[in-house]
Amino acid sequence: MPVTIAIPTALRQFADKQITVSVEAATVGEAVKELTSKHQSLGKHLLDENGKMRNFVNLYLNDEDVRSLKGPETALKDGDELLIVPAIAGGATLTEDLSKEEVARYSRHLIMPEVGKAGQLKLKKAKVLMIGAGGLGAPMGLYLAAAGVGRIGIVDFDVVDDSNLQRQILFGKSSVGRKKIEAAKERLEDLNPYIEIVSHETQLTSENALDLFKQYDLVVDGTDNFPTRYLVNDACVLTGIPNVYASIFRFEGQVSVFYAKEGPCYRCLYPDPPPPGLVPSCAEGGVLGVLPGTVGALQATEAIKLILQTGDPLIGTLLTFDALGMNFRKLKLRRDPDCPVCGNNPTITELIDYEQFCGIKKQEAAPVSDKEMTVQELKQQLDAKEDFFLLDVREPHEIDICKIEASIVIPMGEVENRLNEIPKDKQVVVHCRSGGRSGKITGYLKTQGYTNVINLEGGILAWAEKIDTSMPSY
Repeated sequence: MPVTIAIPTALRQFADKQITVSVEAATVGEAVKELTSKHQSLGKHLLDENGKMRNFVNLYLNDEDVRSLKGPETALKDGDELLIVPAIAGGATLTEDLSKEEVARYSRHLIMPEVGKAGQLKLKKAKVLMIGAGGLGAPMGLYLAAAGVGRIGIVDFDVVDDSNLQRQILFGKSSVGRKKIEAAKERLEDLNPYIEIVSHETQLTSENALDLFKQYDLVVDGTDNFPTRYLVNDACVLTGIPNVYASIFRFEGQVSVFYAKEGPCYRCLYPDPPPPGLVPSCAEGGVLGVLPGTVGALQATEAIKLILQTGDPLIGTLLTFDALGMNFRKLKLRRDPDCPVCGNNPTITELIDYEQFCGIKKQEAAPVSDKEMTVQELKQQLDAKEDFFLLDVREPHEIDICKIEASIVIPMGEVENRLNEIPKDKQVVVHCRSGGRSGKITGYLKTQGYTNVINLEGGILAWAEKIDTSMPSY
């Protein structure tokens, strides 16, 4: 019957880095035999020359010591779990040295007095959680893996898209359509087979963040939205681990280390998020493809410095980067004694609803649009030459890429001052790239007395996909 055997960290290098191994066995003894048959290098660590379990290795069956049962003859049933517990306290573990292959791989580190063997072992023992495998996560992951960080966890639930390839250098054309976390794990394991990549294919939430963060030494934050950014900050403060932060937009980037034990947190810098829609995302505003490479590499550098406990990490400092002017600036940050999460009298002692905190749920509750028009319905109206006003609220540089011929362009930020150009006596159909910005403008126009206004579902991307397939997407 199928039985799961949990492999401890110290022995995973002898089990193809697997956390668990499934075997078919009727007894504990048979399970161990099957395991060592599958992974022969495990045998000398588990069994003596007579084939018996070594005295410094214990086996637990569903949390019960096998020795208190019937030893190797203990019967197993479907769904049982065996846990191997080797003796490691007070002595050197199997991971406290570098193999000959690792010495060759990390030789440029080992000859640096600031790193050396002791530093490389710190990297090997380190556990870093990476939030996101996108623009920032790609260079971070590559450099952390190449440096020899022993365990890298990745939180992501997105899929690789063609538009990612301009900057997300973890992926290639063959990755399009695959889960990012799967493609990233495969690439990083190929880059460095001596480390462990742990996949967390999930959305980070208030329900899972604390349990997840407690498994790691520090977090590198590659998120691109404010609710997750505040969630990461608060979870790091509550678990007492550093948060290596970065953000990017067009030609500019920011990097810092928020570590409440030694300096300010993200809330000390930005106590409140901007209103929804005020700060455009990279999908709306764009980002220079090489920028996340520069900023992500800086994040990886800060993470490695923290692990090595060397240099001056960016605790209490915000590093800003302007690629157009090729300027770096370092700004001092101060800890806010009234900060609700890291201050002298914190009011946030558990994780909250971060979408509500960032105003997203309130925004969703507002009258954005009663119904949406599909691109097929829009084409029917255009073909019938119906009299209506097609409003495109994208930016001028987006219009250069593609445009529905009949549309009138008024960028989102100009709508309020150009209401006189939008008729109230006609149906107004609003569209943008994918429907988000136009949904906000639809809601705004209704507050201004427009009674016949409707949002185009899916925006111009849906038009390019379903109506005019010759139109480029972006």
